[in-house]
Parts: sequence; structure tokens; C-alpha cells
Amino acid sequence: MSVFSLIVKASFVVQLVLLILAGFSVFSWAIIFFKRSTLKSANENSKKFLKVFRKSRNLSEVSEAARKYKASPLASLFLSGFKELSYLSKSNPNPSLTDANFEGLNRALIKASNREISRLERFMNFLATTGSVTPFIGLFGTVWGIMDSFHQIGVMKSASIVTVAPGIAEALVATAAGLFAAVPAVIAYNYFLHKIKDQITEMEDFSIEFLSITERLYGV
Repeated sequence: MSVFSLIVKASFVVQLVLLILAGFSVFSWAIIFFKRSTLKSANENSKKFLKVFRKSRNLSEVSEAARKYKASPLASLFLSGFKELSYLSKSNPNPSLTDANFEGLNRALIKASNREISRLERFMNFLATTGSVTPFIGLFGTVWGIMDSFHQIGVMKSASIVTVAPGIAEALVATAAGLFAAVPAVIAYNYFLHKIKDQITEMEDFSIEFLSITERLYGV
């Protein structure tokens, strides 16, 4: 009995379970590749942007780099802070950063940071759901396969291996499919969560650095 023949000959309920698990698996792998590409791009862009930010003494020049490396969460934070400072400069040709303005700048950075965190965490819930739900969906298919085996025993009035083997095999296929969907999702979720935490730490450090530079330039 091949796996394919087991799936074809399985009961409707087991086939439905396998179809649901296949859907979870396909979507989770698509998210895994997407998140890997997104986080890699964010990390590389952040390194390039930080290099420009720390070398340049002109905020306008840094602003151009931020627009170039827009995949970087740090670039988004800078643009939000720079926009706030530009608004302050327009309202006052010789701006002096008061406590209220400094607090407004801090809020703008926090808001941008929260927006970037939401972007980085996009689709992570699906990976978590796949990792926690699919084993139980597979278990349901397993239970149904075993129930089918007991039903066949009653119909055939025989407990031979020939009678129970198809139902047990269906059950094992459903279990394996549940694990096949769950394990990569759990591994990817933990890996990406670690990477996102690193990005969050970088954003917090950058916000402190940006505020510190602003204090030196404008005073509080």
C-alpha cells in the first residue's frame, strides 16, 4: 500500500482532513519564504542605512538614504522623526526644541516603531496557529481512521490484519500529515520571532540615538 493509494482509498472525512492539512502546509511554507525574504531585506537595509546615518552630519542627506533603504524599519523611524523636525523648522526659522516638542518627537518615533513592529509581525499568527492546530486536526483524522477500522471489524466479523490495516494506515497518514504541517511552522515561528526581537531592539536603540542627536542639535 503506497501513501498515494491510501489517500485515494481513504474515507471522505480523512480525505477532507488531509486536504485541510495540505492547505495549512502550503500557506505556511509560502509565509515562511515571504518572511525570510522580508526580514533578510530589512536587516540588510538597516545595516546600510545605519552606516550612512552614523557617517553623515547632514539630516537631509540621511533622509535621502532613508528613502533609498525604505525596507529598513530604522529608515521608517528616521523619516517619521525627520518629518516632525521639519514641521518644527517650518513653524520657527530658528527652532528650539522645548520639552513639549521633544515629547511630540518621541511619540512620533514610538508610533512609527509600533507600525514597523506590526509590519514585521504580519502573518506570524498564521504560523503560530498552524503549529498549534494542525496536530489536533491530524489527530482527528487518526481517531476517525481507527473508528473506521473498528466499524470494519463489526461488518466483517473479523479482527484480522487485512480488515483493520486500511483504517489504521489512514490514521497514520493523517497523523504524519499533521506533524508535517506543524513542525516547520513551529520552527519557523521561533526563528522569525528571534529575528523580529532583534529588529525591535535595534529600533529602540536607534530611537534613543536619534533623540540624543536631536538634543545636541536643537537643545531641550
